[in-house]
Amino acid sequence: MASLSLGGLSVNRGGGGGSSSSCKKSLNARNAAVERRNLITVCRFSVKTLIDRSCFETIDDSSPEFNNFAAILEQILSHRLKGQVTWFGYESPRSFWDYIRVACRKVSQNCICSIENMENVSSSRAKGRAWIRVALMEKHLSEYISTALRDFKTTRRFYEDGAIVLGEEANMLAGMLLGLNAIDFSFCLKGEGLDGNFPAVIDYTPYLKFTQSSDSISSDEEELRTLGSSGSESSTPENIGPPFIMDENSWYNKCKRVKQKYQLTLEQKGYLEELLRLRENQLAESVSQNKLLLQRIEDSDLTHKLEKEQLEYIIVELQDQLKSFQSLDQLSAEVSLSQTSLGPAHSQDGDGKQDMLNLLSEGKEDTPSLLGLCGSLTSVASYKSLTSLKSSDYLASPTTEMTSPGLTPS
Repeated sequence: MASLSLGGLSVNRGGGGGSSSSCKKSLNARNAAVERRNLITVCRFSVKTLIDRSCFETIDDSSPEFNNFAAILEQILSHRLKGQVTWFGYESPRSFWDYIRVACRKVSQNCICSIENMENVSSSRAKGRAWIRVALMEKHLSEYISTALRDFKTTRRFYEDGAIVLGEEANMLAGMLLGLNAIDFSFCLKGEGLDGNFPAVIDYTPYLKFTQSSDSISSDEEELRTLGSSGSESSTPENIGPPFIMDENSWYNKCKRVKQKYQLTLEQKGYLEELLRLRENQLAESVSQNKLLLQRIEDSDLTHKLEKEQLEYIIVELQDQLKSFQSLDQLSAEVSLSQTSLGPAHSQDGDGKQDMLNLLSEGKEDTPSLLGLCGSLTSVASYKSLTSLKSSDYLASPTTEMTSPGLTPS
């Protein structure tokens, strides 16, 4: 039995079937973990670049940041997606749209039916790409993904073990997509660029950055120049000048870009300061208007309180007058009954009582305090209501009732 050692990894030849199978499983697990980590990391970077780019321009189909993000999301949702088994037992490839269509039916006011009924989008892959754009414009992409991931039974039916949507990275995916709700997207869904059987390719170059090790002796420029010019005439001392010139040009371009960014930031700062000044003036005006309204409300409350007290006092006066009028009515009725029962012998006493009643009624009608209160009313409606109450049957003069034909003594 021979063994081969490659960088710490020993591979046995012959008689080691169990060891090789376990090594293969561990290698597959490692590859799957690295693949998941790469996709989640690059998705986080793409979301950040989208948010940064949206501060300066509108994100549409022509934006390279969006195209890269759409490719990354398509790769994540297609990671370890099960194929569709046909009648003959073969497994045909399927798109992630088949999973989204089933798992996102529970989302309120979803766009699944609208995507299905699109005439210019035919293939399943194109419908999935159209769904990504519509969900971004509706600002519901994170909600769709969260709802689909909560349906674990459907997710397990569509994906194999080791898929991103079945691992711990799924929760991270739904969380990082939530930041895209702050971006206003604008897409054209005419089908151009959506159809196509080829998978989307991720561009990793915007997110790659080389960091020099602290143990390195020479600089990056010297190492690259040495590696690129080894064994050639350009490595001689007299030919070392051009790389430094290119390096100076690159530094000049960097300085120019930094200056442009500084000018843009300065303009934005001036705009924001002017906007802040305008908002402060509007706030001060709103505060002053609010104070005036509060003062008016306080004055109105005070006026209403005074009117209420006056009306309550008038009501008490009217109730007292009504009680006195009722007592006068009873007294006049008693006088009438006594006159009819006693006859003309006591007519003189009845006339005296009648004169006394007339004097009392005239005194009550001309109460000066009540007339003063009536004059203190501030509204015409209150005065009219008091006049109607005074002229009603309850405030009728007892003298008129006594002088009516039905109550005159016989």
